[in-house]
Amino acid sequence: MPRDWEAQFREWAKPPGKTEEDRCNNATSAIRNAIKASDKLRARSLSIFAQGSYRNNTNVRKDSDVDIGILCTDTFFYAPLPEGWTREKLGFSDATYHYDQYKNEIEEALVNYFGRSAVKRGNKAFDIHETSYHVEADVAVFFEHRRYQADGSYIEGVELRTDKKNRRVINWPEQHYENGVSKNQSTGTRFKSIVRVLKALSNEMTEQGDGAADVPGFLIECLVWNVPNSDFQNSTHRADVRAALAFLFNNTRSHEDCKEWGEASDLSDLFHSGQKWTWQQAHAFTSAAWDYIGFEG
Repeated sequence: MPRDWEAQFREWAKPPGKTEEDRCNNATSAIRNAIKASDKLRARSLSIFAQGSYRNNTNVRKDSDVDIGILCTDTFFYAPLPEGWTREKLGFSDATYHYDQYKNEIEEALVNYFGRSAVKRGNKAFDIHETSYHVEADVAVFFEHRRYQADGSYIEGVELRTDKKNRRVINWPEQHYENGVSKNQSTGTRFKSIVRVLKALSNEMTEQGDGAADVPGFLIECLVWNVPNSDFQNSTHRADVRAALAFLFNNTRSHEDCKEWGEASDLSDLFHSGQKWTWQQAHAFTSAAWDYIGFEG
């Protein structure tokens, strides 16, 4: 019997239930308690927040740890300044609190609270696993990042530095979130539904050994964000998935066709040399997904 893809897509499209929401809240609360217990961090200006697919309400059952961010605003990083502006003109002063000290203090706080065996320090984030606290989380620590504009104002993002090679990683979680909410409203909630569908489809295909489907969930979300809103106006989920995959397939045939695409924040190019993925991988995924579903034409 042929598979009922419409029924499957409708099931995959559903937002996470209360269990997933509780999981995110529990993780955030536990990390907040760990930081509050630190004498060294108590005086710092910190905010703790869920980020990634849990914050954006695009997570699916196969998504792994809850992503938690810890932002310190006592120190900030900044992008190269626009012409006509200097550190002195903007009133910058040298930092007295540095990122390596900050990350070390976060590690100390997490270990003191959860135990050494539950905390693994990675190149970019801490992996927390402790069943007694019902916590499974990836914890990234950020300083504020500022992108100054020609008029002297700036756009706020977040930045971390990797342990290896001290590489800069800049994210725009608030802009990503706000743009996702806006697109979801403009498409009658179909945007996030189709993101969940394609993430779940990617997981299923990957489990069955299709290497082309093994792409990051963040990439899938950003790809769907670049699909025109008009392609989400169909009467069925199957038709929406078909329209989205057709657009993505046709526009990732060459870099020229998708070089202007941005991440969902619209503040970073989706395909640039520093990304963990390529436009060729995006094309391979959409092609494999189209064939897996059995679309024709």
